[in-house]
Amino acid sequence: MKKDTHPAYYPDAKVSCACGNTFTIGSTKKEIRVEICYNCHPFYTGKDKLIDTAGRVDKFKARREKAAKATVRTKTAKRAAKAAKKVKKPVKK
Repeated sequence: MKKDTHPAYYPDAKVSCACGNTFTIGSTKKEIRVEICYNCHPFYTGKDKLIDTAGRVDKFKARREKAAKATVRTKTAKRAAKAAKKVKKPVKK
């Protein structure tokens, strides 16, 4: 095995979050800065933060509601509707 191929390991590396939380872990870097941690992440805190860009979340929720209200037609019902539509069309001369 080659010597000096692995980076230095720091068992007490300091991690600091943008929210102000700090804790220590083992890492190959002495100091780590993160934007979000277990203290401020919505999954762990239970606070749901939705970043709505141009109403995309509202559009998505509206599509889901529309899909839930839509009736599901079988193939036979679709064929019957198509056949009824053909019968109703007047023939041009």
